[in-house]
Amino acid sequence: MTEGFPVVSTQTEVLSMIDYEKANVKFAKQLRKNATPWENKLWYEYLKGLKKQGFKFVRQKPIGPYIADFYCHKLRLIIELDGSGHYTLEQQAYDKERTVYFNNLGYKEIRFLNTDINTKFKEVCTLIQDKVTNS
Repeated sequence: MTEGFPVVSTQTEVLSMIDYEKANVKFAKQLRKNATPWENKLWYEYLKGLKKQGFKFVRQKPIGPYIADFYCHKLRLIIELDGSGHYTLEQQAYDKERTVYFNNLGYKEIRFLNTDINTKFKEVCTLIQDKVTNS
């Protein structure tokens, strides 16, 4: 410590930048502009409102080589909505690989089917709220 200078805490919080592929930025922007009806419903009817509770979600967030449907930095939470394209064995293997990647970076991921948004929307919101509340 030098005389005459204020003591500065050595424990400074450093926010880490999320690594991503630059090519995904343009694609993520296109995905936001062309959101599915299920993504729009979850975003406009629920996730966007969580900002009032201090939990800001963003849509189509590039993370590493992937693009997450919804992401909250504060919670390190990724929410994915899966349509019929996710029913194939090939896509399921890809999704598993992607989940492992996210988990290895310390992110939590929850997945819902588009049909859940149509038929169980309240339950989907309750599950997300549980993650928010118990974080």
